[in-house]
Amino acid sequence: MDSQTETRDMIDGVQRQFEAFKAAHDQEQHEIRTKGVADYVTRDKVEKMGQVLAALDEKLARQAIAAKRAPRGFESAYDPQADAHGKAFNAFLRKGQEGDLIALERKAMSVGSDPEGGYMVPTELNARIATRLRDFTPMRQLATTIEISSDALEMLSDRNEAEANWVAETAARAETNTPQLGKVRIPVFEIAAQPKVSQKLLDDASINVEEYIGQKVADRFARREADAFINGDGVSRPRGILSYTVSTNADDVRSWGQLQYIPSGSAGAFAASNPGDKLLDLVYSLKAAHLPRASWLMPRSVSAAIRKLKGGDGNYLWQTSLTAGQPPTLLGFPVLFAEDMPALAANSLSLAFGDFQDGYTIVDRLGIRMLRDPYTDKPNVKFYTTKRVGGDVVNFDAIKLMKFATT
Repeated sequence: MDSQTETRDMIDGVQRQFEAFKAAHDQEQHEIRTKGVADYVTRDKVEKMGQVLAALDEKLARQAIAAKRAPRGFESAYDPQADAHGKAFNAFLRKGQEGDLIALERKAMSVGSDPEGGYMVPTELNARIATRLRDFTPMRQLATTIEISSDALEMLSDRNEAEANWVAETAARAETNTPQLGKVRIPVFEIAAQPKVSQKLLDDASINVEEYIGQKVADRFARREADAFINGDGVSRPRGILSYTVSTNADDVRSWGQLQYIPSGSAGAFAASNPGDKLLDLVYSLKAAHLPRASWLMPRSVSAAIRKLKGGDGNYLWQTSLTAGQPPTLLGFPVLFAEDMPALAANSLSLAFGDFQDGYTIVDRLGIRMLRDPYTDKPNVKFYTTKRVGGDVVNFDAIKLMKFATT
């Protein structure tokens, strides 16, 4: 079965599962209306169906991402220098031979040419790791990513707008307020992984060692980055969106450096009456200019609760995608799953909505470095791999949160 047929079959399966879920949920609501409480079997069925749907949606999204990847060999034009570096790096991985790498990196005046500090990985492997990081780190799919060659990104941010007024020909002109500019500095922090490979595997010429190690490294980096971009405190790791003070104040009165939240209306749940209204409040708290790029970010526990919500017309607010490569939508906006968001609980900030491209910036220091260690875990070889990355909120009006609380 080819990948396209498999994807179509999965979409059909998701649609059938969603229809079954809606029927089961309608039965649950009928039992509550007629008997005052839903049968345990019905409630358990709805809960499990919701979990299955969330897993299917996530799997479908990952399949779509994988299908969009460029075929290997077509990423860029042939570069003799890059090819030579790749061959030298492969010899370094398998045999520990460093001579060619030292010569090539000195020729390129690379800061990674010191054997004590490791060697810069080839461009192709670096690109594969970066692609996998984007695929499995939700914030990398949404936020702006900038590559730098220094230790920090420094940029100016407009914190208000210059005034402008209509005036008659002879009327007095009011003085224009000067826009307030703030300086944003996003430092990069080092993240490290140390996969190990047996010497037998390295000696097997049929194994693509670069790809194997790259996948292991990327998986470890992705898990740490995904958590940091949500929960990081800015100490030895990027600062996440949930590390800031939150307030119910709107954009025009809220202090810079705070994110606005909308209360759900109930502790650890949506309001019992008209719960979908709170989602609408969250959408309309975002400025109109940010809406075209807006997305939802949530863990599965929240998606399971939202799937049950209906609008005033009786239709479900959640819509499962029927098109390959498209995520599910909520109120017309795409949904991405982020399991590093807190699970649904009293006073949890478990749902985010906004223009993350404008609101959050990820900074990557150019290059990934690798150090080969064949001594400390014989007969295995460790590959100590490091990269430097930072991240921070740069526009506090572009991201909104929902707090699962009464106020």
